[in-house]
Amino acid sequence: MADNEHEVVERQVGKGFEARFDLDDAFSDGEDADYNLEFSSAAIRKHLAENPTWIGNDDREDDEQTEYSSARDHDTSISTFCLDGSSNSYSESRSSSSSPLPLTAEEQLDEQEVPRDFSDITLSEEPRHSTSREDIQEQDVPPLRDTSPPRDTSYPAVHIDVSRSPPSRVMMSTGAESNGKDYQEDEAVHPVSNTSSSYLPASNHDIPPLPPSPSSPLPRSPTTPTVTSPRRQTYSAGPSAFQKVMSQTRPHFLPPKNRQEDQKHMADWHAMMKQSRVAEEKRRKALQERRLARELKIEQSMHKWEKEILPDWRAVHKNPNLRRLWWNGIPTKLRASMWQQAVGNALALGKDNYRNCLSRATRALSSGSFPAETLQAVEQDIVSTLPNLHIFHPEAGPLYQDLRDMLCAWVVSRADEGLGYVHGTAKIAGMILLNMKPQQGFIMMRNLLERHCMRSLYGSVAAKDDVEAYYRIFDTLLADCMPKIYFNFKQHQISPSAYLPDWLIPLFLDHLPFEACARLWDVLLLEGDSFLFRVALAVLAILEPRLFFPDRQELLDLLRGENKAALEVAKREGRLLDDAKYDIYGLDEETLWERIDSMKDWWKESTWKRLTQRELPDL
Repeated sequence: MADNEHEVVERQVGKGFEARFDLDDAFSDGEDADYNLEFSSAAIRKHLAENPTWIGNDDREDDEQTEYSSARDHDTSISTFCLDGSSNSYSESRSSSSSPLPLTAEEQLDEQEVPRDFSDITLSEEPRHSTSREDIQEQDVPPLRDTSPPRDTSYPAVHIDVSRSPPSRVMMSTGAESNGKDYQEDEAVHPVSNTSSSYLPASNHDIPPLPPSPSSPLPRSPTTPTVTSPRRQTYSAGPSAFQKVMSQTRPHFLPPKNRQEDQKHMADWHAMMKQSRVAEEKRRKALQERRLARELKIEQSMHKWEKEILPDWRAVHKNPNLRRLWWNGIPTKLRASMWQQAVGNALALGKDNYRNCLSRATRALSSGSFPAETLQAVEQDIVSTLPNLHIFHPEAGPLYQDLRDMLCAWVVSRADEGLGYVHGTAKIAGMILLNMKPQQGFIMMRNLLERHCMRSLYGSVAAKDDVEAYYRIFDTLLADCMPKIYFNFKQHQISPSAYLPDWLIPLFLDHLPFEACARLWDVLLLEGDSFLFRVALAVLAILEPRLFFPDRQELLDLLRGENKAALEVAKREGRLLDDAKYDIYGLDEETLWERIDSMKDWWKESTWKRLTQRELPDL
């Protein structure tokens, strides 16, 4: 029945392909008139049988492999198509025909030298489990009856077990084991390295197996791959080979120096740097001695404070000696009372004001009506408040709860005016809590932030015009005091709004050392808002040698206290860095007050009053 179907298919297909060509067209020269060429499957088979040398060893082996694969799993690869258009008739006719043509001795030798991998090539979508020709002959059974265990030529499967240690976490299945054990059981699992396993796709029916090639043959038997561990590149602590020969005294775009001259200049540079470090150390020691002498003088003047200033603090404005004593710093014991008297109580707040506001905040927190965003902003601000002291730490800080209650009560007190929380308030509240109790500190903080300049910075959008007026006042003072810095800022389009709010809102607690801020607050509460701008000018005067950068972003980073070069120098010198951002620039208490004292020659209160009257006529 199969032969009849084969003949019908061959006959039907042959009608469309069998043709006789007489080469009598324009290219015919008349000499081949008696010789006709027949182009059909039967003619081609006949010519191939008459000339066996036309078929190479590889083709014969492929034909025999094609017969087996076609009869076993109906492989529809390229090697199984017949010339007459049918897909299986040619292979079936070859399998039913007589034995293959005998090979010569040379051809047999060539056939033995051909690698077996070439016989496994297939383009089918199913994996092929073929056996060698010698195995078939030994079993003496037709290919369709082959019962030998199939050999898997698909990609290995990768298994990842996160419960194991990293070297053996990724495992690979390499196919069937020897002796046919894995033909009935699960695949053998072998560990592979992490680096190589990420490029091995898992065995999947959606991914057809790739044919083996001589350059990368698939293994015939499972082998355990070598476990390789990733190597970490090590770096030497000393200078590299390039750094040893690179000149450090001349830029790379200039011709190199003589070796001796370069060494001489390098030695001179080291000597100058050593002298600079010695001079800097002497300056620090001198400033430290001045600070100790000033603190000793404050302790010795305690009787003056108790007799002349404590009874009536307004006497400071009348007596220049007492004013100078105040500028040197208030004694720690008297700071709470002096701050309260200097700030006053212009809002006429009662003693129960803090308790009432705190109770309202507590009810709002318990009922869930307290704004969640505001509470989150309060918590974030507390975390960044004097972190070096660890006194306001959320977990172990002794004053954390007092600071949180004080800020929540302050938010409730401003809710009637429609004002919210401002980032930086926690710094001011924390500084106050270090010197007095929450009830007293709350009243002081509310009156301090009601001063015109601070209220403008802490106010709503309606106070934007007043803030811009203060920026213009500072620009005028900067142009009169330090014109070089003023024109440099104008050239880089840097206005006071880029750096001044970060200084004034927390009252310099983010940028200056804590001791300097304590003394600064002493004078600020006495002199008023004008002293804020005076301190800002002094800070710019100290930073003046660093402010002339060609890049605008680098200049802004310096003003924010994030200059990478200064930070590296401070670490290299072993300088202890406090929470203040300007510690990396060497800005300490004595340096700041030395610059503030030097501004007495040109600073005049009349200038401040004239500028405020011009920019803020309603003040």
